Amino acid sequence: MSANSADPGPAGRLEVVLVKAGRTKIRYPAELLHDDGTRISVRAPWAGDGVRDFGFVRFEPGDVFTEHFWRDRWYAVKEVRTSGGVLKGHYCDVTRPAVRSGAELVVEDLDLDLWRSADGGDVLRLDEDEFARSGLAAADLEAAAAALRALDELESLARRADGFAGLLA
Repeated sequence: MSANSADPGPAGRLEVVLVKAGRTKIRYPAELLHDDGTRISVRAPWAGDGVRDFGFVRFEPGDVFTEHFWRDRWYAVKEVRTSGGVLKGHYCDVTRPAVRSGAELVVEDLDLDLWRSADGGDVLRLDEDEFARSGLAAADLEAAAAALRALDELESLARRADGFAGLLA
């Protein structure tokens, strides 16, 4: 077993740590579903405080996120379902490749996001203004270019009839 896929600890639990601009934005426990050395999949309840209404979707207590992170891709894809199992859609974060160390999974958020509704009718690129203000392009041109390519790839996948099915199979 490689250092990146070390034992996750009791009952296959991981601590997901979302970092933004060098600070921990949120940390939450998740159930490890899969780690093949490249893709790591976890399941966790909505970890935010209360309801977060984006206008196009509401994340609320009871929602369940099945999250897929890659060690070799610049994004994460999160399937969002209600507590009753109804698919709301997929929320995607543009990130640096995920890093796992034992029972901790660290993911650096790069501000860009994408939403695909459950029926595929809505595909929305999000937070491009935040990304522009982040200064990443000035600080790390290569990372900024990789982030924009990742957002384009996510949009292309989201617009396919089967959405992210091929990616997550």
